[in-house]
Amino acid sequence: MIEFRLDSRTGVTTYLQLVQQVRHALRLGHLRPGDQLPTVREVVAKLAINPNTVLKAYRDLEREGLVAGRPGTGTFVRENVQIGPRAGQAALRSGLSRWMQRAREAGLDETDLRALFEEAVRQDAEYPAAEAAP
Repeated sequence: MIEFRLDSRTGVTTYLQLVQQVRHALRLGHLRPGDQLPTVREVVAKLAINPNTVLKAYRDLEREGLVAGRPGTGTFVRENVQIGPRAGQAALRSGLSRWMQRAREAGLDETDLRALFEEAVRQDAEYPAAEAAP
């Protein structure tokens, strides 16, 4: 089961953080079809947030076709969701972990790592390597 965490430093609304965490968990294979999300009551108790915030996040995920609510039982990942880890993802994650360790040894903190990574992602989107190759 997914365990939600909130980061007030991101500037991202609480409900959107919940939605993004479910999407990421699906993409990485941490959540699979049929898995149950925490109940609204569980999320509210753990994160001390308004129940309407959790309900809004779950409604958005339902609209996207990722989850389905079952009255009296909870919210579950839909059986037809075809998101999951892609081939080679484990090796890439391992390489990224090594890169992060080297960056920390060079004195970068979490904020520095995020900034550097986000800049690299932006630059790659602007100038994809495939287009730059001769």
